[in-house]
Amino acid sequence: MTTAGTLITVAPTGAEHDKSAVPNLPVTLDELVGTARDCERVGAAMIHVHIRGAEAEPTLDLGRLRETVAALRENTDLIVQLSTGGAVTDAEEDRLRVLEAAPDSASCTMGTVNFGDAVFMNRWDFIVELHRRMRDRGIVPEYEIFDLGQLATLRRLLDSEGPPAGGRVHVDLVMGVPGGMPGDAETVAAALRLLPDGASFSATGIGRTTMPVMLTALGAGGHLRVGMEDTINYARGERVKDNAQLVARAAGLAKIAQRPPMPVAEARALIGVAG
Repeated sequence: MTTAGTLITVAPTGAEHDKSAVPNLPVTLDELVGTARDCERVGAAMIHVHIRGAEAEPTLDLGRLRETVAALRENTDLIVQLSTGGAVTDAEEDRLRVLEAAPDSASCTMGTVNFGDAVFMNRWDFIVELHRRMRDRGIVPEYEIFDLGQLATLRRLLDSEGPPAGGRVHVDLVMGVPGGMPGDAETVAAALRLLPDGASFSATGIGRTTMPVMLTALGAGGHLRVGMEDTINYARGERVKDNAQLVARAAGLAKIAQRPPMPVAEARALIGVAG
């Protein structure tokens, strides 16, 4: 599905980077809300959220998740998307419980993948349960794809379980993870041939794959996810100042491509989020 505008999602924190090593990583609620406001101002329409605990460690604490969703809704108009991936060590039941925080959207990863030295486990039965619970609660999934075979899993899911909440299929190609698909133009092109009919897609380039993935996705009519979850370097030898710097670069490139950042209302319509 090609559109005139570009949906820009910001993924500001993630579960991989340590605050001690990346001091400008937003990990408190105040830092996250400030980041969300800054990123919305320069072109983001959706925020993909991981949260941290009191010691800045990744957590899926339901109370903190609910507080985060409420604060982001109160202070921004962004589509609030929670990660159900958490950290690679999180239990399935804790990942399913994320949905009880009632976000607008949530991630739904389509398979198991090597994740650096770890394994990000996503069993078929877990994927089906996550999909069903999202549909029951009216939470729109973003189908996270770490390898090309996971697009076949997505087709299998839609064939067996029917369409998601909101009725639209939106995919995020997460590229360049050590153990997953590479982040290059050839792999983007291969993935597009495997998308379900009518699906929209965003693409995420991890680390040094950020720019080639972003430029290829824009040229192919896709959308973008950027943020410090995915890269902490702006250029060779230059650290990212903040998430808004990455969103602003994506917005600038989208304008050059004559597909400017999509307003939030259009982004909601694109992926099927109500209201």
